[in-house]
Amino acid sequence: MKNRIVFSLLGFALAFSVSAQDLSDKQRAEIESRIKPVGEVCLEGDNTCGGPAVAAGGSSAPRSGEDVYNAACMACHSTGAAGAPKLGDAAGWADRIAKGNDALYESGINGVAGTGMMAKGGCMNCSDEETKAAVDYMVAGSQ
Repeated sequence: MKNRIVFSLLGFALAFSVSAQDLSDKQRAEIESRIKPVGEVCLEGDNTCGGPAVAAGGSSAPRSGEDVYNAACMACHSTGAAGAPKLGDAAGWADRIAKGNDALYESGINGVAGTGMMAKGGCMNCSDEETKAAVDYMVAGSQ
């Protein structure tokens, strides 16, 4: 009985491998298109892959503070998630604004250890300038 199971499994494996090799060129191309990578990861300074990094939307112009806020900051700063000061809450922003723009930019760009504030609010394709513009947008709307 044990030998029959082994031979049955061996026969199934052999039949399966033969049928996998009998694919047409069209079938192979279809399979390859279904399993191809959807993107690639390139490290900064690596010019061997991809093209130059650009802001979302394909434009090389920096996004406005409002655009960055809507794309990355709004999730926390409109709801107060993880203790984030809400846009428009002057009392919630007062102590932060009192520290000055440089401190706010530092927090926006590098995050704040021990809090939910991630570097660039998690927007890793945002430039430092775009992050600063988002900080300026939130400060202007919260004084």
